Amino acid sequence: MNSQKMGDLRIFKSLSEEGLSAWMKERGEPQFRVAQVLDWVYVKRCSSFEKMSNISQGLRQALAEEFLIPVLENVRKIGAADTTQKFLFKLRDGQLIESVLIPASPALYGEPTDRLTACLSSQVGCAYGCTFCASGLNGWKRNLEAGEIVEQLMLLEEISGNRVNNIVFMGMGEPFANFANLTKAIEILNASWGVGLGARHMTVSTSGLVPQIRQFAEFPLQVRLAISLHAATDIVRSKIMPINRRYPLSDLLEALDYFHLRKKQRITFEYILIKGINDGLDQAALLAQHARRVSAKVNLIPYNTVSGLSWERPELATQQVFFQSLVDQGISVTLRREKGHDIAAACGQLRLQSIQ
Repeated sequence: MNSQKMGDLRIFKSLSEEGLSAWMKERGEPQFRVAQVLDWVYVKRCSSFEKMSNISQGLRQALAEEFLIPVLENVRKIGAADTTQKFLFKLRDGQLIESVLIPASPALYGEPTDRLTACLSSQVGCAYGCTFCASGLNGWKRNLEAGEIVEQLMLLEEISGNRVNNIVFMGMGEPFANFANLTKAIEILNASWGVGLGARHMTVSTSGLVPQIRQFAEFPLQVRLAISLHAATDIVRSKIMPINRRYPLSDLLEALDYFHLRKKQRITFEYILIKGINDGLDQAALLAQHARRVSAKVNLIPYNTVSGLSWERPELATQQVFFQSLVDQGISVTLRREKGHDIAAACGQLRLQSIQ
């Protein structure tokens, strides 16, 4: 099948059960075929309609003429199987995204020993221009479709031979700028007919899109929310995160008040420590106030070096002082040990790539 024809086909993994049911009904197919096809795709992980042996030849042909099952191609993998691994995936239009597979480190994190986390991308590039992050250095290209998000997880499992039991939407892009496709992907990942991963094992990270935070508060699944805060005052936050000029901290915190009221969930503040920018005790004191207001826990992340950016990581002593200040103020806080920094797979390091 040529690339032009492939581009005309719909992505099967973007379909809901209801969508597939409607498609079957239009063609006069019995409804039990819906469960059969979904079982082939999500349980048996079948990559071709032709291999669906209990489906009629006519239906297999009709499906193949309208839908694609695989839409990602793994073109590069970096990292050993027992460490953080980064994958470069090519989309059917030739665009490239990065995804990361992160094993647990129970001795350092208190994590379950069987935890395997997938860090998924939601966009090709990013339009939000956070000055510490590599994802937006080459701009934004397009949103990912729901099926392209779902397939990242399934392809990571296929390549690694392991079942992922934790997902963070912290890869390339701003997830809430692709809200409809993000939430559709989450529903497919959670559904009993789909991947079947519990909603509480998924976390969406946003730079602070206030309308979408309020919208996400009405989303029925109990998916966790993380806020890329990275500063405790508007002056500092606007310096490193342009989104703050549109949605300042007062607006963001009001939206988080609403989210916390609706969901009764613990929010996480992600806070990258940048030397001389946001690592002072004045920021720590205000950060503690914000965290108490919305019952948030704080995840401190020492800055990860990004080629082309001038920021630096604070000295270890400064990190520890900032951490202890939050502890002394009664805040639940972790200081993250870097994972994937050596292969540019750590927080803030994913970026648009080209195949060399």
